[in-house]
Amino acid sequence: MNKRLIKPTRLLAMALILVLLLTVYLVFLYDLQIVQGEEYYNRSNELSDEVRTVTATRGNIFDRYGRLMVGNTECYNLKIDTDKLFANEDPNAVILELVEMVESFGDSYTDDLPITMEPPFEYIDDMTEIQRTMLDAYFTDKTRVKEFDEMGIPSNPSAVELMSYMRTRYDIDNSYTAEEMRIIAGVRYSINVRYSVNTSPYVFVEDAGMKLISSIMEQKLVGIDVERAYVRKYSTEYAAHILGYTGLMTQEEYERYSLLDYANDAMVGKDGIEYAFESYLHGTDGEVIEIKNASGTVLSTVYTKEPVPGNHIYLTIDSVLQEQTERILASGVEALKRTQEQAKAEAAGRGETVDPEFKDEITGAAAVVVDVRTGEPLAMASWPTYDVSTVIENYQELMETPNAPLFNRALLGTYAPGSTFKPCTAIAALTQGIINTEDKVKCEGVFTKYAADGYAPECWIWAEGYTHEEENVTYAIRDSCNYFFYTISDTLGVDAMGEVAHSFGLGVPTGIELVETTGNMSNRANHADYAGTEWRIGDTLQAGIGQADSIFTPLQMAEYCATVANGGTRYSASILKSIRSYDYSEKLYEREPEILSTVESADYNWAAVHEGMYEVLHDWANNGKNVEHWVDCEWEVAGKTGTAQKGENIQNDGLFMCYAPYDDPEVAIFVVVERGGAGANVQFIARNIMDAYITIRGYSDTSEEEMSLLK
Repeated sequence: MNKRLIKPTRLLAMALILVLLLTVYLVFLYDLQIVQGEEYYNRSNELSDEVRTVTATRGNIFDRYGRLMVGNTECYNLKIDTDKLFANEDPNAVILELVEMVESFGDSYTDDLPITMEPPFEYIDDMTEIQRTMLDAYFTDKTRVKEFDEMGIPSNPSAVELMSYMRTRYDIDNSYTAEEMRIIAGVRYSINVRYSVNTSPYVFVEDAGMKLISSIMEQKLVGIDVERAYVRKYSTEYAAHILGYTGLMTQEEYERYSLLDYANDAMVGKDGIEYAFESYLHGTDGEVIEIKNASGTVLSTVYTKEPVPGNHIYLTIDSVLQEQTERILASGVEALKRTQEQAKAEAAGRGETVDPEFKDEITGAAAVVVDVRTGEPLAMASWPTYDVSTVIENYQELMETPNAPLFNRALLGTYAPGSTFKPCTAIAALTQGIINTEDKVKCEGVFTKYAADGYAPECWIWAEGYTHEEENVTYAIRDSCNYFFYTISDTLGVDAMGEVAHSFGLGVPTGIELVETTGNMSNRANHADYAGTEWRIGDTLQAGIGQADSIFTPLQMAEYCATVANGGTRYSASILKSIRSYDYSEKLYEREPEILSTVESADYNWAAVHEGMYEVLHDWANNGKNVEHWVDCEWEVAGKTGTAQKGENIQNDGLFMCYAPYDDPEVAIFVVVERGGAGANVQFIARNIMDAYITIRGYSDTSEEEMSLLK
């Protein structure tokens, strides 16, 4: 076999190549470790790790059929890295550039300084509570107190004095105009004040637009961090007073929620469902460690605690019925306004004098729909209302808007019930044996028993020159005879009347989880607090017809009507249908009807009252105008009108309640219009709501699949 020999020249070439490669390697190694070693060592030390809270997604809010009412949508916030910002040679110029960029893209930045944007500088008139809290904290900060003293600035400086201080404090030189100085001072104040008060870190731009974010990324602006966040998304324009809204914690809220391990930048419920069920909706925040390089780029993330999203809330509200109820109430108010204006015009045409001091402008209204069989609220409307998706931005404007659109009249408004209270008086008197269903009272027009004491109240029909015939309780309800109810109230007494009223849920909590007013059933104990006078016998008579100082909320009145309809069983008005875990896999709570009280009375007593309420809407001879509203309704309806006196020179409130179907009650409705004039005037609103309920109930495509989720 012949052996093949490698030539020496080839061996030499290979050796030279290896030596060359080794030399290059050693040169690069020397450069990295010796020449540039210190630089690379410093760079490696610029890597930083940051522990960041991962905000848990807030739970969703659904209606009774699983329709989404409030959810979440992803957004991006811009935050300022103050270390990098103030490492700039002129951080004020950077702030001004950033603000100009934000505004050029149509976004807005956070400026908490409550001073006008242009000279002469003054504190703004519509300073919010949070702005006031921040400003006070800024003034009382130890550093500020010392600097104020050194510069001869008072502890509570004027806006001009504060701006002068800020020009010096923040090194804003005179090359900047007064307007530019104000912009710079606003951002720096917003950053600084958060060190003086326990609140969320400064967010320069919330929910930034993608064009702005893209521009910042393209320009590689140092000191601006883009962070992912979530904001509440409302799937309905309605139910604002029910749903409520979320916002950053105030100092007082932080002191409470910090005990529950809330982050200091947590969004919390401020009103309505968002507030009432905060503990279920909030979830548990997670924690992540982010490794960043010197440019701020996140190199790696390690979750040390996974976030747990909030649970989902299902309400008893029917969102479709809620929308229709709000629409009907708003259009009904507008119709009443037109009617009032037309009446004024006709009066002027007849040469009648219209008292310019007479207050008859409608200031508010409410409508509530409840399930007679369970007490569940199905719809609660308050007029005027507002857009809950922009309530934070427009809060101060809404606070100053006439007729208080933020005020939830359905739960917080209190109204004298007027004649809608008479079924309660009737049941109380029948149950106590003051009268029976056949006993009759002759209406004399004027109740003169206490005339010698200067008190002789009249029946409403007396002003028209008539009296009612001798009537039993059924016909007295039909005709709303004040004289009849003066007579039985005088014997019954306010104490017995009050006990029954409370059993009906009037003047006591309804069981709803939202903030509500309990109202007041007229009584001796607190009469002076409401009326400013001592109790007199006339107050008992007035209480019997729904006047005196009895005031109740629309929700209480709707539940009262439902209790009358079902023969005395008062259910809780809880608005919570069920709660499900964040992944929908587990039902954490399911509502069962809860009986709060029972009005015990014989069936024939209830039958007499029910028949009277039926006659209110079906007796052509005595209530023809009412019958016209209901004659073609698909269901037979029973109801009661009410007119509540507001005082001298003020138009009466109009109230109306009803339930249906008459022979097997399912739904109860209550409507009140402030200065609506009379109950008969506002019942068309209830009729339209009843029609909407019947139509919605009959939808052939009502989602049984969705409903089955709640079973």
